[in-house]
Amino acid sequence: MDRIYLDNAATSWPKPEIVYTAIDRFQRENGAAAGRGAYQSGQQAQRVVSATRSACARLLGIADPSRVVFTANGTASLNLAIHGILNPADHVVTTVIEHNSVLRPLEYQHRHSDIELTHLPCDGSGYVDPDEVAVAIRSNTRLVVISHASNVTGALQPIKRITRIAHEHDALVLVDAAQTAGCVPINLDDLEVDLLAAGGHKGLLGPLGTGLLYVRPGLEPKLRELIQGGTGVNSAAAKQPDQLPEKLESGNLNVPALAGLGAALEFLSEHSTANIQRHHQQLTEQLISGLSQLPNVKIYGPNSTEPRVGVVSCSVEGYDPQEFAAALDASCQIECRAGLHCAPRIHGALGTDQSGGLVRFSPGWATTSEEIETTLQAISALSS
Repeated sequence: MDRIYLDNAATSWPKPEIVYTAIDRFQRENGAAAGRGAYQSGQQAQRVVSATRSACARLLGIADPSRVVFTANGTASLNLAIHGILNPADHVVTTVIEHNSVLRPLEYQHRHSDIELTHLPCDGSGYVDPDEVAVAIRSNTRLVVISHASNVTGALQPIKRITRIAHEHDALVLVDAAQTAGCVPINLDDLEVDLLAAGGHKGLLGPLGTGLLYVRPGLEPKLRELIQGGTGVNSAAAKQPDQLPEKLESGNLNVPALAGLGAALEFLSEHSTANIQRHHQQLTEQLISGLSQLPNVKIYGPNSTEPRVGVVSCSVEGYDPQEFAAALDASCQIECRAGLHCAPRIHGALGTDQSGGLVRFSPGWATTSEEIETTLQAISALSS
């Protein structure tokens, strides 16, 4: 029996074949560091990085590719933004839907730099009310941090409206796009957010070990680098370069992985994010429709017609979430995620924190309708 992988919200699998090929080819045929040598393979490595940076910019609607900073993952991107932009005694507005990649850096700032925090609530589907943002903002509010989509309920937040409200009060906006980059069309020139973080290994279909941070024009003087070191430019200067992306990219980049990410972005360009979004939506509708007919299953999150991404979470009567996920894996090789999903506050809001969280299913670009039907049959058999 072949495995059915439904944990694409954690990391996408399988990758497009060209991703594996690109990584292997770079490792075998090049292997040089980017921006560190004038010899041909070094220059080619730099071209790989530059091409991937430009592809990221095109996909996300960024006019200037230098605004794309590469990191090790989405968590590193969020830490870079949060620790780099905040000052002692700043106030931050965030929400209960956030991942620990946001909650923990903010808690660190609260404990060590006297940052004030406000965690806005969500409704039963996981949506945050933009009007709550307006009420929460204070005179010292420096930053609004919000996930583009919940990794538990899949609810897609009204980012443009939230950004407009924040900017009316001179606050910056950081968006965690872990669940949306590559899964829904994003145009950052239109959204007008100040900072956006994402991993390269989820909807962007690249390998693990890749991430990005978008920094809007004019913000780099206010964003401190967290690491200083070699950048391949201005080597005689004692001070870290001021320009992007070098200011925030000290040390060697993971060029083999970025070669894979570049290939993944080529795949996304050819197939279009809009088409992938439609595919996810069809599978999500199928999942929600099937689960809603099972008497012992309770679905959490928006219905299939509301703004959402392909993340469907549920509880199964009589089962601990981890127990049910393990049973699916053991009996049918269906791989899904169970627990708190590194987002403890939303489980408190949903009332699922004391019962161990939820079982989460997240289809991907390669998931088929037949696999969803097999999954529904397996859930029905185990839950009845």
